[in-house]
Amino acid sequence: MSEQKENLERRERNPRAVCSVCKRLYREPKLLPCLHTFCLDCISLLEPFSVKAEEPAVKAETLTVLCPDCDSEVDIPPSGPGGLCTDHLALDDVFLETLVTDGPLGCDLCGEGGAEGRCEVCCVNLCEFCCQAHRRQRRTASHSIQSLADLKSRGRLCRPILCSLHPGQELRLFCQTCDLPVCLDCAGTLHCDHRCCPVHEVIDRHGDRIRELVTGHLRPQLEGLEQALEKVEVSQQALQARVESTANEVRAFARGYASAVEAHCLSLLRRLEEIRLQRRNQLHLQRAQLQQALSDVKGGVEFAERLLSAGSDAEILSAKGVTLKRLTSLVESSFDSHLAALSPEEVSCIGFSPSEPAGEVEGYPMVGAVHHRTLDLSKCTVEGEGLRQGTERQQGRFTLVLRDSSGEQMARGGEHILVSIAHSQKKNCTVQTSLVDHEDGSYTVSYTPLEPGVYSVWVCVKTQHVKGSPFILNVKPKSRSHTGVFHCCSFCSSGGNKEARCGCPGTMPGGFKGCGHSHKGHPGKPHWSCCGGTLERSDCLPASVLAAVSPRGHLRTAEL
Repeated sequence: MSEQKENLERRERNPRAVCSVCKRLYREPKLLPCLHTFCLDCISLLEPFSVKAEEPAVKAETLTVLCPDCDSEVDIPPSGPGGLCTDHLALDDVFLETLVTDGPLGCDLCGEGGAEGRCEVCCVNLCEFCCQAHRRQRRTASHSIQSLADLKSRGRLCRPILCSLHPGQELRLFCQTCDLPVCLDCAGTLHCDHRCCPVHEVIDRHGDRIRELVTGHLRPQLEGLEQALEKVEVSQQALQARVESTANEVRAFARGYASAVEAHCLSLLRRLEEIRLQRRNQLHLQRAQLQQALSDVKGGVEFAERLLSAGSDAEILSAKGVTLKRLTSLVESSFDSHLAALSPEEVSCIGFSPSEPAGEVEGYPMVGAVHHRTLDLSKCTVEGEGLRQGTERQQGRFTLVLRDSSGEQMARGGEHILVSIAHSQKKNCTVQTSLVDHEDGSYTVSYTPLEPGVYSVWVCVKTQHVKGSPFILNVKPKSRSHTGVFHCCSFCSSGGNKEARCGCPGTMPGGFKGCGHSHKGHPGKPHWSCCGGTLERSDCLPASVLAAVSPRGHLRTAEL
């Protein structure tokens, strides 16, 4: 009981020094890929979630467990939990906790004598007898044991990171080939042909990469998740307030009726409760997803920031690999779906219609129904001749009707409608539109195209296309009156004037600039001199059509 109380006090005083599984100070703290730290023994006791083979040619298997803190699936290396990265920051916290503890320290092994020294590798306090026994055992003979008096006299943490292969050697170098911090002996033996350099020369580059992920990506995501979670909380309150308000309307309407009306009232309240539970469950699910995403990002950010601010160069490099991997996975994770929380406006669609027929209850006709109709884009319709056909410089219009999942027209307006009409071939040719909200679920769209051609019509509600959008709109040229003469040829109609021109492509030899009977390009029938059209009762062809018909363009006819 005293030990539990002591552990609780330690957790309140310095929670980073206490394992969340065993509730005791860390012993050989190991860092999982999700950046949560636990004792080596606690990780070994975790139930396996799955087991998978790394490669067919290799018999080693990777064990997958669930993190006790965040429930993430994390892989344990084939060598076991001992192959995980050591959390030296946690060791520093444990070290600090033992130094600042008031009163004499007991031996962590025998529990009888007072502690005189501390094993830097095992992170345990030892009495004089256990210190001697620690040095005599083959497994711990190479461990470095420091005097507690010397450690306390320093007044600060200055514990070096020692090499696991060469006891007493500090990790002062970084092997860029193996991407690992090494000691001098390792650099001269195992890494003799590798590119090794002092840790202070590479710490800026690797530290900046971690800092970039935190400040440039995860910090904005963290703020977005916090705002979305706050939005969910506001929606919860709005949902409850709206439900209570609607319930009051239902009760006020039902008070004037007898037993049949009272039964109808209870039925309406049950339906309202079903709607509330449905919406509440949606919000609970969104809140759980947001809280998990927030916890993941917050944990990664806190660990990375603590690593950069409190860790030494060797500590940062030691945890660099697992930290970058976790932070990168968080950056690449898509949180867009979590940020789209149910808004208070969507909650407010719940309402009560007192005049709506509701059938019979106990033989009495009833009115009044609770509704929560939701817009269904697949049921919305766009109607009107102006949706498919239009005329240059003439106003066209069509109507958008919003409907619910049952196909019924929505009885309210105020939705965010976006209509865009753009020329299919000309990038900068768009059409100005005007929208009229009739407050009954229908909207009238008016437009006036300035140029003929094929247009694309986008009709979107809440940034989503309605069924059939985008639509194809064909805009035909505006009717034009003829400005020339309906004649047989320019030679005859002008009295042989060589300068007389015609809208048709006909020519005459001898220097005549217009058309003549039976000569090249003559239509072979009477035609208009302004455009070359052969129908007397017709619209004058626009200049763009004339240019395609005749390479000479639109030619004027000389005065006849």
